Amino acid sequence: MTEERKHAILFAATLLCARKLIETIESDKPNFAEQYWVDRAIDKVAFILERIDKKWSAGVSGER
Repeated sequence: MTEERKHAILFAATLLCARKLIETIESDKPNFAEQYWVDRAIDKVAFILERIDKKWSAGVSGER
């Protein structure tokens, strides 16, 4: 996996879980669901990237 792809996953996962995490950031109480939301966002992003690769990788030539 390239560094660019890792950064894309990180950015997209951050966007997907930001709404849920903002509640934990603003609270002083411990929240055990934080790791769940992060993992779920990463899984969603990985799924989206796989779909993008399937759809556009056949028509694109070049480095990966």
